[in-house]
Amino acid sequence: MISAVQDAICTVVISRGQSRNPQKRGLEQGIADEIGKLKGVDVLTIPHLYDLPKTSDSYQKLSQIEGDLIVVSWIYSRAAHWILDRNGIQGQVGLVEIGSPDDDDSDDVGLEQSNLGATDPDSESTEPVVDRVTDLYPRPDRKVHCIDLKVENDPQAFIAEIKRILGVDVSSADTSLPIVGGHLVQVEEQTSRRWYPVIDFSRCTNCMECVDFCLFGVYGVDGTENILVEQPDNCRKGCPACSRVCPANAIIFPQHKAPAIAGAETEGDEGFKIDLSQLFGAPNKNEDPIETAARERDEQLLLVGRDTIGIDEQLKKRQADLSASPKDGLDRLIDSLDEFDL
Repeated sequence: MISAVQDAICTVVISRGQSRNPQKRGLEQGIADEIGKLKGVDVLTIPHLYDLPKTSDSYQKLSQIEGDLIVVSWIYSRAAHWILDRNGIQGQVGLVEIGSPDDDDSDDVGLEQSNLGATDPDSESTEPVVDRVTDLYPRPDRKVHCIDLKVENDPQAFIAEIKRILGVDVSSADTSLPIVGGHLVQVEEQTSRRWYPVIDFSRCTNCMECVDFCLFGVYGVDGTENILVEQPDNCRKGCPACSRVCPANAIIFPQHKAPAIAGAETEGDEGFKIDLSQLFGAPNKNEDPIETAARERDEQLLLVGRDTIGIDEQLKKRQADLSASPKDGLDRLIDSLDEFDL
C-alpha cells in the first residue's frame, strides 16, 4: 500500500520503458530524484503501463491512491490515459502543455491542425448526435495528467511541467536547502511485452462493430452492455485491423508504429485522425482502411490455420457508408496538397 504523507497533494507515477536503454533510465531517474524532493508529493515508479495486468502489484497500489495523478510514460498521453482507465484508474483528462502544439513556435500550424475535421458551428448538420460512453458513464472528477516522455530529452523540461501542474513556483524555488519530500516507492515485478487494443471511451459510441469484426474473442460486453476488451491476450500481435474499422476512431494500439493508431492526439468533433503513413510510405497506398483491415484479419486467420473471410457483407456495408460520407479531414488535406504546384 502507498502510504501518502499527511499533506500529500499529488502522486507522480513514472512508468519505465520496455527497454533497458541507459538514456531512458537516466531520464526516468532524473525526474524521480528531483520531483521526490517536493514536499507532499509521492513518487511511484512502476514497470511499463501497457504490459501490466490489472492484477499486478503496480495497479493494486495505484488503485489505493486518491486525488490527482501525474503519470509519466513512454507512450502517447491519450493512450496512457485509457490504459489506466481500463485498469480501474479513472479520472478526467488533465491539461498537459509539454508536447502540445502550443509548446512550439508553430501557433498557426497548431490552430490549423486543430480545426481539421471540425464542423462549422453555424452550419446545419444532419448527423444525429451520438452519445459517447463517457457521456453515459462519467468518470470521477479527479485529474489524471499523462505526460509523454518521447517529446523531450531533457529531464528539466518534464520537471518544469510537473511543477507547473502542481502549482510550484519554479523561479522562486530554493534548491540550495535540503528538502524533505514525499515517499519514493519503486515497484519491481516481472512483465512481458503485450499487444492488445485500448478503447478511448470518450470517443466510443458502443456500436459493437469491433465485436463483430474481431474473430479472436478479444472483445466482449460488461454487465451494463458496454464494450470492453475482455480477453486482451487473445489479440494477434502486430494486428491493428479492428482500429481501422472503428467508425469513431476509438481503438488504440499503443505500440503501433503509426502515431494515429498508437494514440497520438487528434482534433475535431468528428473524431478525425490523420495516419501520416497513409500519405508517406503506406504498405498498400491504394487500399482503403476497410480493405487493409480485411487483409490484416485474413493474414492472422491463416497463421492460426483458419479460413480467410475477406470483405464480408458487413464490411461491404461499412465500405459503402464510408464512400458515401462527406470528405473527412484527410481527404481535405490531400485535396489541398494537390493544389500545390510541386
